[in-house]
Amino acid sequence: MRDFGAGFGFLVQGQKWVARHGRWFGFGLLPGLVTLVLYVGALIGLGYGADDLTAWATPFADDWTSPWQGIFRGFLTGLVFALGLFLAVITFTAVTLLVGQPFYESLSEQVDRTEGGEVPKSGLPLWRELWISARDSLRVLARVALYGILLFACGFIPVVGQTVVPVVGFCVSGFFLAHELTSVALQRRGVELKERLRMLRGRRTLTLGFGVPLALSFVVPFVAVLLMPGAVAGATLMARELTGEAGKGKGENPAQPVPAEAPQPHPYARPQAHHPRP
Repeated sequence: MRDFGAGFGFLVQGQKWVARHGRWFGFGLLPGLVTLVLYVGALIGLGYGADDLTAWATPFADDWTSPWQGIFRGFLTGLVFALGLFLAVITFTAVTLLVGQPFYESLSEQVDRTEGGEVPKSGLPLWRELWISARDSLRVLARVALYGILLFACGFIPVVGQTVVPVVGFCVSGFFLAHELTSVALQRRGVELKERLRMLRGRRTLTLGFGVPLALSFVVPFVAVLLMPGAVAGATLMARELTGEAGKGKGENPAQPVPAEAPQPHPYARPQAHHPRP
């Protein structure tokens, strides 16, 4: 639980960082607002069309008597919308990061700069960074889709589908949210997708402590937009922890070099005799 609290602490620190740097907070809001408009429209469309989709997918229930047909299809409609919401929470971050790549790269670099030490840069052109980000996001979304299908199927299990499955769903959402957010800083450091996933699995509790509260808050669309700049800042701080950079560069003053130690005599050196001058 200590690592879980540390992960949540990085999320809080990120929000505090953007609160202290108001210009970067406004700078980081723009991509989220654009993505929010797109996602709200998609979820409204899903809400209106989920009934028709369920009826089309279950023609065998057309002849069922009331109320069983309504209960069955209403349950499936709720699952379809829950799956859509699950995918929206997961993909919102990936799409927002893709739309706002230059914005969040600059924000992440500024966080590194204020923390001290070296500020890593990929050195790649923007189109190349966008391509790598989009490619890795699609690979991650393929994994997320697999988990989503499994969780959707488990949702039919009585009791478990209404208790355990939602908890597992938020844990999965939190893990991949943390991955997408830390990828901004880790990609600048040249860390590949497989290595990023390995690092996060190695500190799974830390990752969930950062990602699960964020996934819960991202259910509310406007909250997701407001928290996004701070989430990128906090993920950069967590990336520094994962790579062992946390604390480096702080408190160091290059203008005052550390004095060199006086040379010590060899332990087996014979003492030299001192003869008085005549």
